Amino acid sequence: MKRALLVMGVLASVSAGAYVLPGGSILRRMMGAREELNLSAVKADGSLSFYGPGVKEAGAALGLPADRPELQADGTMYLKVPGRCRFEAKALEGNTVATVVSGGRKRVEGTEIPALTEAVQQVCALLAVRAESAVEGRELVETYLRSLGIEPRTTSLGRFGGEVAYVLGGAAESKPQFWVYKEGFRPARVRYKDGKGTAWDVRFLDYSSPATGETVPRTLEVWRGGERVMRYTVLTGDTRAKLADTLF
Repeated sequence: MKRALLVMGVLASVSAGAYVLPGGSILRRMMGAREELNLSAVKADGSLSFYGPGVKEAGAALGLPADRPELQADGTMYLKVPGRCRFEAKALEGNTVATVVSGGRKRVEGTEIPALTEAVQQVCALLAVRAESAVEGRELVETYLRSLGIEPRTTSLGRFGGEVAYVLGGAAESKPQFWVYKEGFRPARVRYKDGKGTAWDVRFLDYSSPATGETVPRTLEVWRGGERVMRYTVLTGDTRAKLADTLF
């Protein structure tokens, strides 16, 4: 009996592990899910928290004391499809800074906060894409992932945030990867290195916000070198926002 159960367990494990969708299919379904949202513009207001070395960087940019383990500020994220995004950090008694991505080009207003920049670049590339078809959208995302060193045709399964996710890219922890939640085909995380060799991990957590639905995640985290440096949590949102072009 024990042997039979063991064999059945092995077979079940092999069967479950053997079926992984190809990378192209995963991205095509992800883009199809984004298109179903019929998204044109989103404004999301929330709270920003900075940790570790992110405290010093954010403090310098916002004009706030950095002699604390955590620094908090207000944050606003703007998305205007296709490809225009803005992420602001605001201090009540300090400065307002922003990183803007428009048509793939970056612009910084004020002193740059590196974690804010990484967040908005990944959000814009993955959540503000629009194409004539899911296939064309897949090709755009594939090209972008390859620019980060991620091989989108290599796939496996992983678990992230308590959910099963498809992993695109090398299976090793040190490899650049793009994760997509298996349920709903929503972006989950992007792991990559920038031009200076710094390791980044941008995480998309919980798409069940009553304020924004599935348009953007309720929580966005940025990790650098294995250490969390920023967390953004959506508090209120408008998925039919009228956003001025001058924001971008």
